[in-house]
Formats: sequence, C-alpha cells, structure tokens
Amino acid sequence: MTRASLAKDPQAVASMFDETAAKYDLMNDVMSLGQTRLWRRAVTAAIDPAPGERVLDIAAGPGSSSVSLRAAGADVVSADFSLGMLRQGRTQRPDLDFAAADATRLPFADASFDVVTMSFGFRNVGDQEAALGEFLRVTRPGGRLLICEFSQPTNRWFRTVYSEYLMAAFPPVARAISSNPESYVYLAESIQAWPAQRELATRIAAAGWTDVAWQNLTGGIVALHRAIRP
Repeated sequence: MTRASLAKDPQAVASMFDETAAKYDLMNDVMSLGQTRLWRRAVTAAIDPAPGERVLDIAAGPGSSSVSLRAAGADVVSADFSLGMLRQGRTQRPDLDFAAADATRLPFADASFDVVTMSFGFRNVGDQEAALGEFLRVTRPGGRLLICEFSQPTNRWFRTVYSEYLMAAFPPVARAISSNPESYVYLAESIQAWPAQRELATRIAAAGWTDVAWQNLTGGIVALHRAIRP
C-alpha cells in the first residue's frame, strides 16, 4: 500500500502500528541513531508540566513519550488509536493510564486538559484540520499545545544527505529488526513529504491556536511547534 493510500485509510495505519508495536521503541532508537531520547527530553522541557497538570499525550504508542511527563508530576493520559500499541504499553508500563483515542474524534470532554501533546504522530493523521480542532476543543483556555514532528533540515546540503539516508537506510535496517519492514518505507516517505516548519505553523494558527512558534532540533530534522488556546 502506498503512502497516499495509507493516509486515506486510518484502519490501515492503525494495523501497521499494531504490527510494529512490540519493537517500536527499539526501531525508533536504531533509526534515529539514539536521538529519540534527546527529543523526548526536549518535549518535556518545552511543556514544563507543573505537578498536577492534566496532559493528553496523543499517539503515545507504548508510552515512551509519557514517562518523563508523569515523572515531572503531571497527570498524563496516554492515548493511541492502535490497539496493538495500547496492549504493548499496558504490558511495558502498567503504571501509565492508557486510552484508545482517534485524534480526529477525541473521547474527552471540552476543556479537560491543560496540555495536549503529540510526538511523531501528527503526519499520520488523515484529517489534520479536524485533529487540530479536537485538540483545541479538549484544551482549557490558556492551555498549551506541543506537537513534536519530523520536519525539514534548515541546511540545504544536510537536507539532501538526510533525505538520502532515509530512503537508503530505513528499508535494510527495518528488514533486519522489524516484523513489518514495509511500514518503515511508508514512514520514510511520510517524513520526506512532510511540510516545512512555517507551513505547519500556519496550519496550527488557522485552526484557532495563538502564539504559534517552533523550535528546531537536530538541525531541523525535528521541530517542536508550540501554541496556546485563546
């Protein structure tokens, strides 16, 4: 199945992540050359959750992105639309609170979270406008949004090298480690097709968020987009 067809089929995307759940953390560490741990720390620092704040962690997978938020004292709901990821998370991290949730139709009340965050999942959402609207709906006034997503390296030469690495290295490494290597070809293609930082910021602002800003990590391979609900 191609990247374009997967993007139009949420069930196919969920199935893909179901099949990769068992080795999801390992694959992320290997494919990012260990950078995922640094990126997660940057997410927690950017959110800077106060003890007792309620945080919705969308696309939490097996909960890796939620651990440091919980350690900081936040009340975290780790949500994902892949049942396989939720099963893996409940096995690996039984101390976390997991919930099944589609980003475009969140099963939570209005204004019920201080922070909504999503790491490396937004580009896989079929209707991103609807998801941004749902994030806005469940965030209290004055609450924050933090999207951590792959982006476009700011240096042209580095961007070329990075693109070649994605397509050359992902398939063979995925075949050696993952039970579903085709999914990582899709992920590499989705990263390449993802818009640059300013375009994503424009989309977030158009959905009703204010004070939209971004911070580049690792030369722009990843960007943290922050915003506030008015």
